[in-house]
Amino acid sequence: MEKMLHLTPAHASSIPDGFLLPADHLRPATAAAAVSLPVIDMSRGRDEVRRTILDAGKEHGFFQVVNHGVPEQVLRDMEAVCHEFFQLPAADKAEFYSEDKSKPNRLFSGTNYETLGERYWRDCLRLVYPLPSGDTKDWPHKPQRLREVVGNYTALARGLAMEILRLLCEGMGLRPDYLEGDISGGRVALDINSYPPCPDPSRTLGLPPHCDRDLITILLPGAVPGLEVAYRGDWIRVQPVPNSFVVNFGLQLEVVTNGMLKSVEHRAATNSAAARISVATFIVPADDCVVGPAEEFVGEGNPPRYRTLRVGDFKRMHNVVNLGSKLNQITNLKANQKQEI
Repeated sequence: MEKMLHLTPAHASSIPDGFLLPADHLRPATAAAAVSLPVIDMSRGRDEVRRTILDAGKEHGFFQVVNHGVPEQVLRDMEAVCHEFFQLPAADKAEFYSEDKSKPNRLFSGTNYETLGERYWRDCLRLVYPLPSGDTKDWPHKPQRLREVVGNYTALARGLAMEILRLLCEGMGLRPDYLEGDISGGRVALDINSYPPCPDPSRTLGLPPHCDRDLITILLPGAVPGLEVAYRGDWIRVQPVPNSFVVNFGLQLEVVTNGMLKSVEHRAATNSAAARISVATFIVPADDCVVGPAEEFVGEGNPPRYRTLRVGDFKRMHNVVNLGSKLNQITNLKANQKQEI
């Protein structure tokens, strides 16, 4: 179908003009040899795990976890069914393709940042897993096992995210269920990303620098490197650890902790040799949830650094993310600052 021509060209010999980015948006990662993300073994003692999670979160905003309780077969099945979906004939995917951002379940090309005029070397199947029902009837029906495999994976990934949030709360001296309820119970959103081989990785990106807007993200990174994380003015290229997840904090968690925990910029690089599949699972607050600095993180000498907003209002303000500028995402949250959108 004609609309499927908008998908990223999987076998292109050169990059179409619409995907080319300015050179200043493409500074390569150089810190990879000296710096790596912490790898946390969740089978260790609880005191040690919560301390290392909190330390890694404060320093990097990102970390990897192993021995996390999600069976290896679940990971392999998830990777396989995602690959199978993107390998389907165009006609089988066409009915699910949409550029309507209001549709919760859809296949699209590029990113949510198309309004900036750039496109990125990525196709994405976005699915919403509603809570508490877990109803997947609006998901694609091909491959036949997609709904079962992705539904099972999503429930387990959410369980891991909630356990990490409980560990964080304990590490910060809060009750373990402090981040349960509306702030983590809106829904679970999945971005199943396909990054085809790119003929010239130096000229484009799979995703631009951005911070996640929700509470916490659990990423199944796949075996092919591509994720890069901002660190001290440079970029760390994340080397995937077998059977691990990459975890990062969203802007809502930064706001709740009044900046103790940071939502850190990251991007997806491309490569010319191999296709890459990754799965990002977002823990999404309810739209009517009001989020601001919690009283436990505010006091004398530590005033609120962010405004208190309804999550739905925050997302409308920050629907467009400018390349390389986290400030533009959180300006409307900063207390006593001029509002800029």
